[in-house]
Amino acid sequence: MPPLASYYIIKVDVLPEILKKTVQAKELLKKGEAATVNEAVKKVGMSRSAYYKYRDHVFPFYEASEGKIVTLSLVVEDIPGILSSILNAIAKMQGNILTINQSIPIHDIANVTVQIRTAKMEKDVEELIHQIEKIDGVKKIEILAQE
Repeated sequence: MPPLASYYIIKVDVLPEILKKTVQAKELLKKGEAATVNEAVKKVGMSRSAYYKYRDHVFPFYEASEGKIVTLSLVVEDIPGILSSILNAIAKMQGNILTINQSIPIHDIANVTVQIRTAKMEKDVEELIHQIEKIDGVKKIEILAQE
């Protein structure tokens, strides 16, 4: 049997509640909405021991993608300027575009793959995805890979 991978990306809706609370407590501390661990765990309704048990093992995706190369896959309509709008959204957040691949549109739909270095991004990858989703003609966006 092959060894298991060290890291996984798991959708939040299948995580046990204690792991979600750990991330929430960490966010409260990071944002300054809680001054101490004790205050943060009380706000989210968990024990300090559970927090300390999981704090170094669970974190939001964007923390794992900071300073990394992220590959985004998009399905877009064949609209003039759509690729420019996507690239502008990435540039506004200081994402460094490394590669762009776009297929020839078939039935007015094209596939686009963009690799981005996230080291200097002002916001996290999650926020970037939300901004790109708002662009008229973007039908689908997902993270293909993270290095």
